[in-house]
Amino acid sequence: MKQFAAALAFALASFAGGCATVPDPAASSAIREIREPVTILVSIDGFRADYLDRGLTPTLSGLADDGVRASMQSSFPTKTFPNHWTLVTGLVPDHNGITANRMEDPRRPGEVFTMANVDPFWWSDAKPIWVEAEEAGIRTAAMFWPGSAVPWGGTAKRYGPVDDGILPQDWQQFSMQVTNRQRVNSVLDWLRRPAEMRPAFVTLYFDTLDSAGHDAGPDSAEVDGSLKDIDNHIAMLRAGLAELGQPANLVIVADHGMAQTSSSRVIALDEITDPSLYRIVENGPYATFEATSGNEAAFEAAILADHPHMDCWRKGDIPARFAYGTHPRIPPYLCLADTGWSILPSRSQATWTGGTHGYDPAVPEMAALFLANGPAFRSNVTAQGLVNTAVAPLLRELLGLPRASRSDGSLDALRPALHD
Repeated sequence: MKQFAAALAFALASFAGGCATVPDPAASSAIREIREPVTILVSIDGFRADYLDRGLTPTLSGLADDGVRASMQSSFPTKTFPNHWTLVTGLVPDHNGITANRMEDPRRPGEVFTMANVDPFWWSDAKPIWVEAEEAGIRTAAMFWPGSAVPWGGTAKRYGPVDDGILPQDWQQFSMQVTNRQRVNSVLDWLRRPAEMRPAFVTLYFDTLDSAGHDAGPDSAEVDGSLKDIDNHIAMLRAGLAELGQPANLVIVADHGMAQTSSSRVIALDEITDPSLYRIVENGPYATFEATSGNEAAFEAAILADHPHMDCWRKGDIPARFAYGTHPRIPPYLCLADTGWSILPSRSQATWTGGTHGYDPAVPEMAALFLANGPAFRSNVTAQGLVNTAVAPLLRELLGLPRASRSDGSLDALRPALHD
């Protein structure tokens, strides 16, 4: 506003003095569009909360010091797709329908959901924030986000596109071949548009840190290098926003943390019970099963016994603190490994190390990054007790959307961080 007033005063003074010279281009450029803040939701997949303390991310650390920081608890299971859907719906995976990275639905026997699936059927249990915004007349854009390429609410056809669903006005189908620089440039290109075509809400997704954590483990040089790279690209985003004169409320999150794993910490299922008694749906940090026909009693007796480094439950007996076990897509039995252990069909002779996630959300290794910075936020705030179901209510507040009719989260932990 001050820039605009100064430019206007300059122009009036020139007119009053009868100046007939060509206006100075430098003075003309001072008259800049006054832009409303854009809300940018950034996910850095696999950014464990304590990575911020390694001294490798000066840009992110600066945003934290000048804004809001928290160690955020993820929802169970601490996997990528369930938690990304929680972040944009405010519902835990048991309620939002994306209950796992790999899942089945009794209504579609023989079909398996994987992370490449964009059939609206699988995503219809919960409405994401960009659909809410589009329905309210707020333009949105997604530079990747799990579910953002889904025409939400539509019906898939045997042939041809889904033409009755809702997507962001601009979106990109996920590809690891799109570099982090290209992703940031895409966001900045959207924000260079004229006001009537410019998004007010944008998502941006980075997966390279998660990949480094899986490949080499959370304490590796590869993770340190990826942290530096991500920080450089956040700096690139901030520089581009400054060049555009575009104020932004940045909400930077992770979906989960990362824990060290190795071949020396494996729970081999075929050493516990006969593989003919069950069918595995998922395995890894946790495993889900169905008993084969007629073998329910024998499988239960074997799997529900006490096992080192693993707890197992019937679906209906999963401890309440996990908020998991009512959705039809969750298989009848679940086993959860101790942090750092892997539940696998059998024991391999290969030696390996790496990292993974999917463990108890309460363990420190699964804690996720949360940062917020921009005109809506106070400075030097550390939010306590933050759970990732609070992110969607925060986004609704920033976008001016009404309170959700159905939510598992609230703004209570973040309200003190917001300007009145």
